[in-house]
Amino acid sequence: MNPQMPSSAAAASPRTIQVHPADNVAIVVNDGGLPAGSVLPGGLTLVEAVPQGHKVALADLAEGEVIRRYNVVIGYAARALPRGSWVNERVMRMPTPPGLEDLPVGTLAVPAPAANQQHTFEGYRNADGSVGTRNILAVTQTVQCVAGVTDFAVQRIKAELLPRYPHVDDVVALEHTYGCGVAIDAPDAVIPIRTVRNISLNPNFGGEVMVISLGCEKLQPERLLPPGSIPIRDERGVPTGVDAPLDTVCLQDEAHVGFMSMVDHILRQAEGHLQRLNARRRETVPASELVVGVQCGGSDAFSGVTANPAVGFCTDLLVRAGATVMFSEVTEVRDGIDQLTARAATPEVAQAMVREMAWYDAYLNQGRVDRSANTTPGNKKGGLSNIVEKAMGSIVKSGSAPISGVIAPGEKLTQKGLIYAATPASDFICGTLQLAAGMNLHVFTTGRGTPYGLAEVPVIKVATRNDLARRWHDLMDVNAGRIASGEKTIEQVGWELFELMLDVASSRKKTWAEQWKLHNALVLFNPAPVT
Repeated sequence: MNPQMPSSAAAASPRTIQVHPADNVAIVVNDGGLPAGSVLPGGLTLVEAVPQGHKVALADLAEGEVIRRYNVVIGYAARALPRGSWVNERVMRMPTPPGLEDLPVGTLAVPAPAANQQHTFEGYRNADGSVGTRNILAVTQTVQCVAGVTDFAVQRIKAELLPRYPHVDDVVALEHTYGCGVAIDAPDAVIPIRTVRNISLNPNFGGEVMVISLGCEKLQPERLLPPGSIPIRDERGVPTGVDAPLDTVCLQDEAHVGFMSMVDHILRQAEGHLQRLNARRRETVPASELVVGVQCGGSDAFSGVTANPAVGFCTDLLVRAGATVMFSEVTEVRDGIDQLTARAATPEVAQAMVREMAWYDAYLNQGRVDRSANTTPGNKKGGLSNIVEKAMGSIVKSGSAPISGVIAPGEKLTQKGLIYAATPASDFICGTLQLAAGMNLHVFTTGRGTPYGLAEVPVIKVATRNDLARRWHDLMDVNAGRIASGEKTIEQVGWELFELMLDVASSRKKTWAEQWKLHNALVLFNPAPVT
């Protein structure tokens, strides 16, 4: 990255960032953008006003000439553009997507570094060997029909029972819109089913599984959590061969006479789970027990030069510490698939990434859309002209470590290291699927701003711009905008984020989303038919 600015420049001085010396565009750093006639440090004069985060042509571009950012072709000039012009989606044509054949495999992969155990946090050890960063009672539901009753009961649990159990952090209803009115035996129905199942077993829930069922739904409790889902383990975490009984409250049970009978039953069942969770205590564990999901939403042109590179640096720190990091969002890596297969630890990992890209290409084709449908009005307002440019900035969250594994939507992690978790780019669906994979801490970068949060895990939010961090000072946890202004380096912000993660995982610090209790709903990825 080549910031064309002195770190001590006055706020009004025209400033741009050119990511790679071969790029023929740079983005405007200044809050509010730059007016026509502004002279850049290299002597280039803007021929028109350029908003903050948007691209300015550094050379004359003929019609059809490539537009290059990140040293990647992000588009072609739709008309002649003189140097100093504003380059945006209206004057660009998108390139065709890269093919999925003859990709480089492992050419950029380096040996995985040895685990470094010197970093620790205070977490909750679970019988299955996983570690939680929070101690939460989660109430699973088999079907949306019970959501109102479950929510009512959870509010009573919080008001009447939770104060008696000070070592339990929260009670959360795992509400979703699935369970009935669906083709439950369709091949792709496995995705939402295993997603709900694996979320119920997230490390932050301490192995305590409580299910609310209606009774007549297609997704019966035994189908959601079949025998073997909750094995009883000994004190060493070894399965005993005995399965824990499934704790289910069925609302259509004849024993329930009236609404309050249902609610009282839920409260009685919850008390046993709360007692066991309350007996747990944090203990010092190595940073290798972190399972971190990284994601971006409300992205802008700064995402790929400030917040996401800082997250990528932190990702490398975590992998070196032996931890697990997931990056995701199929449409936001599709245009860089060659970069990813080149980092695959094995040919099998590369093949798995190609498989997930091909599956999602077919899924989008079924809906008669392509990857270009991803970019939002807010992305474009923030300077991202198309999905190619957005993808280049998104991938850098993954750092530089070799990619050691791939999981399909809704699957649970079974290995450590840097993992590609195939998910849609939707913030809510991606977060839901990363929960199912087993994440115990979430990092979310944003340039436009979003109050996103999850009730099930702490969410650390990273702002890409100083202006956003200033205006949303009590929503953003880390300000990566200081990288663009020259106040901090990528490495410094990356270390700041890493240390904050250890504090948040230990509950020594709360994220703003936790303090305000800002929680987005779980949103299941359901490509199967609705009947």
